[in-house]
Amino acid sequence: MTVRWLLIAALVLLVAMSFFFLREGSSGVEEICIRACKDALKKGINLEDGPCLLDPIPEAPDWVCDVAHSPRQPVDNDPANQCSSYLTGNSHHFVEVDPNCRLIRMR
Repeated sequence: MTVRWLLIAALVLLVAMSFFFLREGSSGVEEICIRACKDALKKGINLEDGPCLLDPIPEAPDWVCDVAHSPRQPVDNDPANQCSSYLTGNSHHFVEVDPNCRLIRMR
């Protein structure tokens, strides 16, 4: 009976830790990207062309931060406006925000 409870407790702890790390990782890059977007707006950078803002995100090199539109516009599909580390496969995930710094999606 004691071994069963220890196994259950270990499983619950493992699941809880997994959710914590997944949440921390994704929400962290989301916040970094939104902050980079707001900083770009403060500097007067035009975001309507959907530029790549962080390529990669320094704190999370497997992620990039890109500006896009929702719904997507042709300018969003132009490789010149996309993050090169994602296009080349050096980064595997992206955060997309709109030109007003609202989250569109993360993948």
